[in-house]
Amino acid sequence: MIFIELSYKNNNLHIYYIMLELKSMNLQMKRVDFENGTITSNILGASLPMLVAQILSLLYNIVDRIYIARIPHIGTAALGAVGLCFPVIVIITAFSNLFGSGGAPLFSIERGKNEPQEAKKIMNISFSMVCICAIVLMVIGFLFARPILVLFGASKDALIYAYPYLMLYLIGTLPSMIATGMNPFINAQGYSTIGMLSVTIGAVTNLLLDPLFIFVFGLGVRGAAIATVISQTLSAAFVFFFLTKKAELKVRLLKKEELASCTAYAKNIVSLGTAGFIMQLTNSLVTIVCNNVLSVTGGDIYISVMTIVSSVRQLVETPIYAINEGTSPILSYNYGARRPCRVRKAGAMMALMILGYTAVMWSIIIIAPKTLIGIFSSDTTLMKDAVPALKQYFAAFICMDMQYIGQTVFKSLNKKKQAIFFSLLRKVFIVVPLTYLMPYALHMGTDGVFLAEPVSNVIGGGLCFITMLLTVLPELKRMERKNALYETGTIL
Repeated sequence: MIFIELSYKNNNLHIYYIMLELKSMNLQMKRVDFENGTITSNILGASLPMLVAQILSLLYNIVDRIYIARIPHIGTAALGAVGLCFPVIVIITAFSNLFGSGGAPLFSIERGKNEPQEAKKIMNISFSMVCICAIVLMVIGFLFARPILVLFGASKDALIYAYPYLMLYLIGTLPSMIATGMNPFINAQGYSTIGMLSVTIGAVTNLLLDPLFIFVFGLGVRGAAIATVISQTLSAAFVFFFLTKKAELKVRLLKKEELASCTAYAKNIVSLGTAGFIMQLTNSLVTIVCNNVLSVTGGDIYISVMTIVSSVRQLVETPIYAINEGTSPILSYNYGARRPCRVRKAGAMMALMILGYTAVMWSIIIIAPKTLIGIFSSDTTLMKDAVPALKQYFAAFICMDMQYIGQTVFKSLNKKKQAIFFSLLRKVFIVVPLTYLMPYALHMGTDGVFLAEPVSNVIGGGLCFITMLLTVLPELKRMERKNALYETGTIL
């Protein structure tokens, strides 16, 4: 049971203590055994709690937008303005995943090799880099928030709402990065339920505090940011407590004398995490480019439309992320343990689950787009423009799965070069040029902005998936043959 006691002393609110009685709930015992059991049960055991966590994590982002869109008189304008902050938020998240998603597969591979001390070292290095990076990003954000927002397409009117939201959000940079960057190490140890719980704490808190601060206290956009910071802080506190007190392998900051010996590991973490980092960073880049082009071709209303489309994308992609992240440690662990058959089975099951889910959601987007858009806004003018934009944007949604499947396999098996290349290919080399080419050179206006995404999904996703099949499957076959030779005594 989780007990949070609040004490008022000298008229100030203090968090007196957070006491976590995890043993009474036996949560630490509910672990996924990556080595034994069926692949399907392992993936479901890791993915289902991850799915709940991802859905709840989504609340951090979309709940703010839902409530902001409903602020009387200014909702639509404020929604578009806050949408301009998303690239900054994505950049912060990208840096946390650079170290978390980069370190967790290496951590799992070392656990598969039965090297717990090496695994622990990787986790400590990742944690230290998360903390240092968070402080640096926060300082940069405070110093350059206004020019950054202008660069991202903010008008003078938009800055009225975007600037205070961002400045308050930046206060929570460190807890946000700890919660996001270190949760993969909880899941990588098999504590998927705990990973889910860490996100639940923050998401539920945000869900409750948002209407309180926005409407009851009358803080508007500022209230949404304050609620998010408080929520992220509680989530980070839980993650830190579990990884330092309850986990099998516990985390700590590196000591000064350890820094020199950790350089090689740090390079590997950053190298492997670069793929996911680039993927998220390029998402931010694409958002910036789209907002700039849309502000010219469609005006501020289309920035709000893009905010809605991006929100729907986050909503429908959440289960895909959960399946990917739930499967990743299983792929990494069994790859490190040299079990190619289980690696293949895990990859195949991941692909089937993702494709099946996407087929259902794709149908809903095409048949009932107003239902999804209505979650975020009831503005009739916005709805009129958002429906065709949503259908265009998701025209080749199922082809995007091939990108995610390929990227997850490359990342999980420590294929750094392939993971980085295909992250850059789809977004930087295809989407960004098309976002300028189709609206201007091909005279497609706003339609060209939304159609750039499906074109990139077909080209980039297809190439990524095919390359994965042509490179990974032969390697697994070679590993299988070598294992057979070891077993027969041909190779000693």
